[in-house]
Amino acid sequence: MPVASFEERVSLRLETMSPAERRVANLLLEAREEALVASAAGLAEKAQTSDATVVRTVKSLGFSGMNEMRQVLAAELKQSLNIASRLTETLRDVGDDLDAAFSHTLDIHREAIKRLRRDISPEVFRAAVEAVAGARRVVIFGIGPSSAVASYLAAQLGRFGIDALCLVHTGLLFADDLLKLRKGDVLIAFAYTHVYRELTVLLDETARHGLKSILITDSLAGKLSARVALSLTVARGRADMLSLHTATLGLVEALLVGIAVKKARSAVRSLEVLNALRKELAEGAVDVPVGRGPKARHRPRRSPH
Repeated sequence: MPVASFEERVSLRLETMSPAERRVANLLLEAREEALVASAAGLAEKAQTSDATVVRTVKSLGFSGMNEMRQVLAAELKQSLNIASRLTETLRDVGDDLDAAFSHTLDIHREAIKRLRRDISPEVFRAAVEAVAGARRVVIFGIGPSSAVASYLAAQLGRFGIDALCLVHTGLLFADDLLKLRKGDVLIAFAYTHVYRELTVLLDETARHGLKSILITDSLAGKLSARVALSLTVARGRADMLSLHTATLGLVEALLVGIAVKKARSAVRSLEVLNALRKELAEGAVDVPVGRGPKARHRPRRSPH
């Protein structure tokens, strides 16, 4: 099994830590360059705790001590992985063997799904489903590749008769998205690796409006736990390789099934209306010729599903 990144170590263990240990863990996460050289006493002063608490936190993260933690942090910072280097690392693992690429990718997906079952407790899943099912409207934030997942979730919720709004813009256009927030909304935010400026401002606005927020992330649960109502941790493959999204989609579809269970009657009624509209569109399809020549027979054009 791949070794967890430093962010993943913090995310997996943060909930079991004491308040003082959480302060230390968040400090280590946010000031990794400083943690490379600072003493336990220096870190303790910044986290307003004791050096013994710093050492205890480091060990609770799975390190034998400060030196091992510094070695891991140095290795991760040296890599400074970006999208190109993640792909390079992936290609290094699979070489030029397409069979290996297929098998290797499926192995990573399988491990991510196994982790999903382990990392998200039934209680957290139930709380997320109930929050969405009870929302006046669901607002879904996702930028970059996550925008496709956000749009898919919004479309499926719409089919269940649930009002859903996607926030997928960046930069100054995102201000227009933020104006759409309303009382009674529930936010689902897809955010990975970095706390982008858009996410920071969005969480500020949800707090100002008093909205409940659900974070779906790989490694930001620890950093943002105080700013969201619920965090659902989803691995995106190996931390040093190309990001894969099977587990995220698996979680989204599990949430959809859960929401359908909670709102079975209204969801079925909404889908029945959808089917009736589809039937009406299909019956109005234009005949198109099949074959060649003036005697070519006609076949009804089917509408896309």
